[in-house]
Amino acid sequence: MRTHFSHALSKPGRWAGALLCLALSGAAAWAQASTPSTNASTLAATQAMPIKPLTAEQIAPLDATPGLADAKPSTIAPDYKITPNDLLEIEVFGVSELKRTVRVNSTGHVSLPLVGMVQVAGLTPSDAEALIALQYGGKYLQDPQISIFIKEFTTQRITLDGALVKPGIYPLTGQITLLRALALAGGGSQLANPEEVMLFRMTAQGQSLIEKHDVLKIRQGEAPDPLLQGDDVVVVNRNGARATLRDSLFRDILDTLNPFSSTYRNATTP
Repeated sequence: MRTHFSHALSKPGRWAGALLCLALSGAAAWAQASTPSTNASTLAATQAMPIKPLTAEQIAPLDATPGLADAKPSTIAPDYKITPNDLLEIEVFGVSELKRTVRVNSTGHVSLPLVGMVQVAGLTPSDAEALIALQYGGKYLQDPQISIFIKEFTTQRITLDGALVKPGIYPLTGQITLLRALALAGGGSQLANPEEVMLFRMTAQGQSLIEKHDVLKIRQGEAPDPLLQGDDVVVVNRNGARATLRDSLFRDILDTLNPFSSTYRNATTP
């Protein structure tokens, strides 16, 4: 009896070792996706993307991901529509006195020197630039050149789901790329597949857009790091083989520790 009991206890030890190897392999796969490449193309891409500072809550998880703190934000999506409470930096080329940083009010207007209140909510930045140029050009300036930079997006949200450490709904304040969004969610879990990160987006025309991104290629500079938009949904797929192996190992361990669990499962399985 002593020999049989000792043999039974040795199985969980073997399974525990297998599970440990499985966990380490999963962590290594995602770690490879989070390790910055040092080749010239990656450095050039990083230098070409300037970013605004994040809040203290956002910086904490980013500190755990090497290389992300030095990244820079890319340009805004061309079809983005301005919404109330957005913070805009509006500049008139050659007339520094007219430069203003203003927040869109609840009715969708901004207050500007000389021209007063201008309705900008619902317009793309380029459309708003054309409208403001028309306002200034009518009475005050000849062929004014207007530029608008959106400094804050305060009403936007993104959903980060799937095999992540901290999945959930996150505020989209400022401009954020896919890699930064994954960092905010704590990175991939042990079962994450960095080669299958799905992006779901509804276009301005009401069409559903689905893209598959490979985080490994993005980190190596072989693929662009897409800029996320409000209401985007990002889903990190699980590694199917790794998940199946983990579930099988856990079932075998449970059956070894409690033989009645296997009997119960077989009895309840149709």
